[in-house]
Amino acid sequence: MFIPRHYKETDMEKIQQFIQQHGFGTVVTAEEGKPIATHTPVMLRKLNRDYYITGHIAKANPQWKTFGNGRNEVLVMFQGPHAYISSSWYKEEDVPTWNYQSVHVYGRAEIMSEEELKEDLILLLEKYESDRENAALWENLSPQTLKQIRGVVGFKIKINEVQAAYKLSQNRTREDYQNIIDKLYEENDLNANKVADEMKDKL
Repeated sequence: MFIPRHYKETDMEKIQQFIQQHGFGTVVTAEEGKPIATHTPVMLRKLNRDYYITGHIAKANPQWKTFGNGRNEVLVMFQGPHAYISSSWYKEEDVPTWNYQSVHVYGRAEIMSEEELKEDLILLLEKYESDRENAALWENLSPQTLKQIRGVVGFKIKINEVQAAYKLSQNRTREDYQNIIDKLYEENDLNANKVADEMKDKL
């Protein structure tokens, strides 16, 4: 994606945290030149020395057939908070814009074995269920429920490129920057408030 210099994030530790926090990704491939996408929960995992995006999609979803068993390039997009920025919040006249955080990960996908898929699903459940009462962890599910693993295809994407854009008004004056934060907190919008939180952290 196009990332102006002001907004490019290169700190890999921060990018990894971002992916872990915004784990509902969009997996994009091409089928005969036509882009296709699936929205699905994924995880960032280190396997041996390499980093992978892992996840699963329904076996009935034909997109998994476009992975090409490691031959084809795959894009996974992660979207963070975003918000409209009114130019009325600036000291001097300018155009409105949009603040956002987004990470694009590129790599080549392979289909997981059944054992790999089981391991990945166990980790996914632990991530989202471990702190819940009556947690729906793998070991707590009935054999009948666990049979549904047959209806999904697991994948792992070996990461070869990461692009991260954190467009958070870094090009504005300190006065404008602080005013944008204040105005975003006044918005009756959770995304706007989260963008303000991100901007505040960078002060």
